[in-house]
Amino acid sequence: MDDKLAARDDTIVRGGRTTQVLDITVLMGGPSSEHEVSLLSGAAIADGLQHVGHRVTRADIMPDETSALDRSGIDVVFIALHGEYGESGEVQALCEARGLRYTGSAPRASELAMDKAASKQICKRAGLATPDWMIIEQFHTPQQLAKWLGELPPPVVLKPVDGGSSVDIIIARDEPERDAALEYLLDKYGRAMLERFVAGREVAVSVLGDEPLPVLEIIPARKFYDYTAKYADDAGTKFVFDHGLSDQAAKAVQAAAMTAHRELGCRDMSRSDFILDGDGVTHFLEINTIPGFTSHSLLPMAAAKIGIGFDELVDRLVAMAMQR
Repeated sequence: MDDKLAARDDTIVRGGRTTQVLDITVLMGGPSSEHEVSLLSGAAIADGLQHVGHRVTRADIMPDETSALDRSGIDVVFIALHGEYGESGEVQALCEARGLRYTGSAPRASELAMDKAASKQICKRAGLATPDWMIIEQFHTPQQLAKWLGELPPPVVLKPVDGGSSVDIIIARDEPERDAALEYLLDKYGRAMLERFVAGREVAVSVLGDEPLPVLEIIPARKFYDYTAKYADDAGTKFVFDHGLSDQAAKAVQAAAMTAHRELGCRDMSRSDFILDGDGVTHFLEINTIPGFTSHSLLPMAAAKIGIGFDELVDRLVAMAMQR
């Protein structure tokens, strides 16, 4: 297909097809710990939409500064806010209150997916395997902690309940490491998730529209796929599509991703992360309703694997929003 684009008046000519030039606001940045990654994603998205021929306004939005949504003439809001506020439903609700079309999941699905405990519970009820977990709150007594922690001994993974980009994820191999990590997370967030550590291969499946993309294995050079492994150019992380999984195993992971996507009510896009243990069991870890769009991000990699380039990917997501 000829990918050369030419803008003419209010239409875009693409591969012999004519589509409308849209006025798009790309929201990026935001108040979460993923602010810098969100700026990278938003810039890449904005560039891609401009390459296609759309009119793009870039906006770093904050809870106390939402005037970017009040600009007249917006056709679509492309939400590239990772983490709290952007993925937890608040911005989506603001768009709906203004009657604005926007990319991605609706407020309730966003809220559920952002909450790791809620999403794991929903997926477990739907039949997906997921590592045992518990939520510890700052107000729990030492007696309660002693009882509960004994039920989930190390090694364990400790993480914020509603964080992203592997920020503040800690793998504790013994009780002193666990107790120090728990104290840190409770001081910072007020609550924390403890999850049974499952050894195995880390894989991810992105969903575009209502179809799963190819299974991608992540092989970090570091101890695990942490923030540095995700985003640093020199981290040495390998992203592998030639993972050697059988067709049956790969389809099972894709089916699990689709189950998570649908059970949580997601739309347009998502990315689910899994661990494949030594027995071949697929363990659901979490789902992301606004995956990254950086040079290291998995959704664009998976889309490219089936011939959907970055510019086409972001244009497709805008088209999905326009259909609502």
